[in-house]
Amino acid sequence: MLANVQDGAAARAARETPAEGVGLFRTELCFLNTDAEPTVDEQAQIYGEVLEAFAGRKVVIRTLDAGSDKPLKFAGHPDEANPALGVRGIRIAENNPGLLHHQLDAIAAAAEKSGEQPWVMAPMIATAQEAESFAAQARSRGLTPGVMIEVPAAALLAKRILEHVDFLSIGTNDLAQYTMAADRMSAELATLTDPWQPAVLALVAMTVRAGAAVGKPVGVCGEAAADPLLACVLTGLGVTSLSAAAAAVQGVGAKLAQVTLQQCQEAADAVLGTASASDARAAALAVLG
Repeated sequence: MLANVQDGAAARAARETPAEGVGLFRTELCFLNTDAEPTVDEQAQIYGEVLEAFAGRKVVIRTLDAGSDKPLKFAGHPDEANPALGVRGIRIAENNPGLLHHQLDAIAAAAEKSGEQPWVMAPMIATAQEAESFAAQARSRGLTPGVMIEVPAAALLAKRILEHVDFLSIGTNDLAQYTMAADRMSAELATLTDPWQPAVLALVAMTVRAGAAVGKPVGVCGEAAADPLLACVLTGLGVTSLSAAAAAVQGVGAKLAQVTLQQCQEAADAVLGTASASDARAAALAVLG
């Protein structure tokens, strides 16, 4: 059980929970009100605070997931008719590679100063080539590379992506949005972006199997990990770590402590045999209570 954090203060608060580390450090949230790109030293200071808060523990840092609903003033986002399907996440680096280079330099500097060994992952990866490029840049700085699985194409090609990176982290919020072709910000479409949707869970299962086949970890850091019942199902599917908001960590951990791995696996099998989100939830409840 890991925590999602957005800065040093959040990390220090999460340290007071049963969280065993940080599964998602949302770095872009540190800079939403920043007009100019922070320097490498300024970034390293911020990243170092999170590493220090969880010294000796696992910390996964996500590179800037800017764009769409999280624009950064210094990233130069183009005007787009559909920004959720546009230049966001790792795609920003295509026309502004300095942003990624500087951020990786800052993470490496924070790691060296703290003596910690953070993992680093890129958001919005859609191809094995993107994963290969990111991994090379991360490894050249002594960092452990991984990528987010948020795009169905990445889930479908998880086996090939894993040839280049050391871990995967599934962002269920965006995976649901792109799988169901439904804006996750739309209240009217909330039933479609429900993480219990069988199509979404089928892609999670596919991704997890790819990781298990090569002995590489596959975590979940989306809101699905904060749902105690769904967390059990994800565990049954073979997910190796769950990362949620600090406030949810204790409740999810308590639920997991009440069930066996076999029950989780039985619930996962039952869920994968359903055809609707409501049926999936009911199937899990029938096994796990």
